[in-house]
Amino acid sequence: MHILVLMLALMTAGPALAGSDPAKPIKLVVLGDSLSAGLGLSAPDSFPAKLQKALQANGLPIDLTNAGVSGDTSSGGRDRLDWSVPDGTEAVIVELGANDALRGIDPAVTRKALTEIVTRLKARGIAVMLCGMLAPPNYGSDYAAKFNAIYPDLAKEFGVPLYPFFLDGVAADPKLNQADGIHPTAAGVDIIVSRMLPRVEAFLRPLRGQ
Repeated sequence: MHILVLMLALMTAGPALAGSDPAKPIKLVVLGDSLSAGLGLSAPDSFPAKLQKALQANGLPIDLTNAGVSGDTSSGGRDRLDWSVPDGTEAVIVELGANDALRGIDPAVTRKALTEIVTRLKARGIAVMLCGMLAPPNYGSDYAAKFNAIYPDLAKEFGVPLYPFFLDGVAADPKLNQADGIHPTAAGVDIIVSRMLPRVEAFLRPLRGQ
């Protein structure tokens, strides 16, 4: 009787143990806009490619999909969520909102779209990390206050990790941005990855029990 119980327990635990195999690559999607798509850069210089390389160098195997679409807003990311994040995905880094801010989209619209994205991903059992964005000053302080609050508010509401500003250390630095002054150069991407890496590792390692 005891042997039978033990066998059943091992059979039940099998999938869970397999899912926490530290050598198994984590299926990660970066859902974003041109900042993560790598506009103006070669594919190896894009944020997802460099992030994957950095994570693997630190011993964290990653199967990463770049789901960045240039020009996409938060609402656009929401509308393509199901096909951009396939079944089997374990974690998503959400990098959306820059185009919303550049176009002066109502922060309530951005908040609603990002809320739906996080809600739907969590309902699928997918871990979520938010990348914050800051509004440009040309729409005024009231707009900026409403927009900038979206990301910390959602991170607190849903209990998900937040990297406060995706372009931290890179924004407004001519040496680290392309001629448009918006999209990072390869060197700019290196800085983004190096600054985000500890947070991303802290986000992903628990998925493998590390």
